[in-house]
Amino acid sequence: MSKYRNSLLYVSIIGGCTALIYWVVTQGSKLEVNTKAVVSENTAWENFLQTLIHNLESPLALLLAQIVTIVLVARVFGWICKKIGQPSVIGEIIAGIALGPSLVGTYFPEFSAVMFPTQSLGNLSFLSQIGLILFMFVIGMELDLKILKNKAHDAVLISHASIVIPFALGMALAYYIFESFAPDGVDFLSFGLFLGISMSITAFPVLARIVQERGLQKTRIGTIVITCAAADDITAWCLLAGVIAIVQAGSFVSSLYIIALAFIYVIVMLKLVRPFLARIAKYQGNSKLLSKGTVAIFLLTLIISAYCTEVIGIHALFGAFMTGAIMPDNMKFRTIFIEKVEDVAVVLFLPLFFVYTGLRTEIGLLNEPYLWKITGLIILVATVGKFVGSAITAKFVGINWRDSLTIGALMNTRGLMELIVLNIGFDLGVMTGEVFAMMVIMALATTFMTGPLLDLIAKIFGPLGDEPQHKGVVIGKYQVFLFFEHKLSLAPLMKLANAFTGKSSVDTRITAMHMIDSQELNSFNTQDYEEEIFEAVQEQATEMDQEVQTYYKVSNDIESDVVGMVHQETCDLLLIEMGYSIYRGSVLGNILGFTTRIINPDVLLNKVTGREKLFENSWFNARTQQIMNRTKVPLGILINKDFQKLEHVFLPIFSKGDLKLLPYAQKMIRNNDVQVSILDATGELENHTEFKEHIRLIEQYKPNHIRIVSNKVVSKEFIEEFDLMLITLDSWKKLIETRSIWLNHAPSMLLMQSL
Repeated sequence: MSKYRNSLLYVSIIGGCTALIYWVVTQGSKLEVNTKAVVSENTAWENFLQTLIHNLESPLALLLAQIVTIVLVARVFGWICKKIGQPSVIGEIIAGIALGPSLVGTYFPEFSAVMFPTQSLGNLSFLSQIGLILFMFVIGMELDLKILKNKAHDAVLISHASIVIPFALGMALAYYIFESFAPDGVDFLSFGLFLGISMSITAFPVLARIVQERGLQKTRIGTIVITCAAADDITAWCLLAGVIAIVQAGSFVSSLYIIALAFIYVIVMLKLVRPFLARIAKYQGNSKLLSKGTVAIFLLTLIISAYCTEVIGIHALFGAFMTGAIMPDNMKFRTIFIEKVEDVAVVLFLPLFFVYTGLRTEIGLLNEPYLWKITGLIILVATVGKFVGSAITAKFVGINWRDSLTIGALMNTRGLMELIVLNIGFDLGVMTGEVFAMMVIMALATTFMTGPLLDLIAKIFGPLGDEPQHKGVVIGKYQVFLFFEHKLSLAPLMKLANAFTGKSSVDTRITAMHMIDSQELNSFNTQDYEEEIFEAVQEQATEMDQEVQTYYKVSNDIESDVVGMVHQETCDLLLIEMGYSIYRGSVLGNILGFTTRIINPDVLLNKVTGREKLFENSWFNARTQQIMNRTKVPLGILINKDFQKLEHVFLPIFSKGDLKLLPYAQKMIRNNDVQVSILDATGELENHTEFKEHIRLIEQYKPNHIRIVSNKVVSKEFIEEFDLMLITLDSWKKLIETRSIWLNHAPSMLLMQSL
């Protein structure tokens, strides 16, 4: 009876309350005296449709639909740009322009009017401003002021020259175009100052990611350019605050009051707020678990700081940047905050800013050749000011031409930071729509040309940087490369690599590769992360008494870089761990997995060329599948089921193709004294004498290490004896398709994709 007690109580409560509600409604209806029921002339279905349309048009529903559209389109354009070797931020900016009046608004005006009506842009504007405040907070935190203290001399000189020269050229350009393009009522000082500051901006976050992707972060040139960019950022934002003050005050003399207030604000932040925050960070017991109260204090400081600078008149973004810059020096503390804020700011809010910028950018306004000539002139002045100015200054302080030109190319990167400045100028009314469009094109062009310029410099003067990342091609050695994404998969892959090579480094070599997406790191924690990875590889190598080469890279396209690396080297075997597709296991998952691969241009190409079946639903995730499709060296894919040791290996043979695994089994026996059991399920060994001879030779070299079994049924007890199953990818797929029950009890598996 006790087991029904809860059910009876549940029924009693629900039934009793339902009866009570019915009685109250019945009695309440008797109170209606002068009420008149509203009767609609529409049918129930029409009423439902009207309600649905009304809900769709509500401001909140529209805003949510806009966010979904913007984030999706920005991700697609960003992905395309990554594939062509450009920073994803360029794709996101282009996505914004494409969704604006320049493309969608021109060719799909009805959609544009429904999705981005003019009255909804205010909501987008506020959200994008919130995103920018969070983003500038992160940018401030990513700046390591200690770098400036230690290596200030040459870097600050180059940095300031890279600001002053384009600033002066921008002012000269303003003099040339003021009469034709300045908005009515705007004085020359405001127009010229904004054009000058627009020419002087360097996009620190984009530059830092390019430095990482090129592997320059540990080189002398990388250190100099990061320091230059940091000094540039601080100087440029302080200058911008002054320029905004002058523009808003209307004259330089009036702006002195605002500048004085801004000076007081900076003193308060440095002398009062910074020590206060440092004290809080010091007494935070465990920096890995920040309390809600601590997080609230820091976020409130950010908001109050942004509010103060907005009220003073030097823009809220300066306050956010300043708060980030004075955060406690504790690197772990900053890293935790960056991780907390960056994902929301970059993934969700920044695309809103790009699209908001795109909605304001009307390329159609540049409808005359003369206007495009002016646009070209702006790009030329911007490039000469930054690129040439930085390069010549760097050469003047004693840096060689290759590194000087590299500094110039990197400092010429403008990207997102330029758009922020342009939007501020547009909001202040200093720029017309035409000039705004021209400057947006200039920001895109200067950012886009950075990669090709670096490639050109490397082609003329040789590889950039001064620290080789890898020892290069080694001929005559059996080389195993392993690629690991997580530290947990390092140990099992290294055990397998050791099984194929042994401890001898005379005729074998192991290279452990780790690559991380440039979007997943920020400049602040790159070095720590790299050291952590190298430390993990070294620990594992020491434990195994095995010499291991390492290769680490911050990549813009991991799949291409992995494949390119093994093709560049004389790689004999590539080992990776299986990445499971998250889409498998449900009907919706299978559909999503299929559509995801269809929109991937690489997969589309494979399907057109016949390397993939049109409706094949892969067991592997997209990265593993791409490496499988594109690699031209033998590939081993580990399915790790708590792989600990390698003493007994099971090698099932179902076809002639499986016989190609015998050389791998031979290496395991020779290097690790592994016991190998071959299941000749279809009599292939008996039919091919060359393989029988191969086994005989193995037995002669290492007697009693290989045996042939011919069980027709693989029992659970039998399969559980082994540490690893070595099997070809094709045979494994057939076992999966036939739903072989014994696979459930199989040990860790190494799926070999031979060529």
